[in-house]
Amino acid sequence: MKVLTQSFIKKGNKNEKTSFFGVLLILTSSCATEKLNLSPLSNNFYSDTKGSDSDRSSKKSFNINIKENVNASEISNIISTFPKFKNNGLNDEIASLKYSLQNYLYAIDANNSTGKSRALKSFEKSYKKIQKQRQSLEKDDDEVLNRYLVRLKTNISVIEDALPGS
Repeated sequence: MKVLTQSFIKKGNKNEKTSFFGVLLILTSSCATEKLNLSPLSNNFYSDTKGSDSDRSSKKSFNINIKENVNASEISNIISTFPKFKNNGLNDEIASLKYSLQNYLYAIDANNSTGKSRALKSFEKSYKKIQKQRQSLEKDDDEVLNRYLVRLKTNISVIEDALPGS
């Protein structure tokens, strides 16, 4: 790589330097993404969220476009903007809650009712644990956390009400 860089620099052509570094950037980023598993889903859960062919053809077809759903978008925004707190145990439980929510959205997108139910149960467990830990928070932190939790529950309720068979 060093030899290749030096040969481009010696020529002195500015366009060649730019194209070389552009190619280098593309190669570096593609190598980095190949090494990392960027999916929030474990391999085990991913196979569950995909659902079987019988799941997809069952009567419980969701008929909801999660990518264009306003409530699903807000859930995604809440997941990405959730604040950190001083309490590490609370932050760990919030991470679990966020993971459950991502799995919930993926399961709906994959039209998998089993994965959706499992993700909702996981969300509910984390939610209850967070509610217990809220008591030790300062008033301001408690109010911020409450705002996020209320918005999450509201959006999930709206999505659940829109799904058939709810």
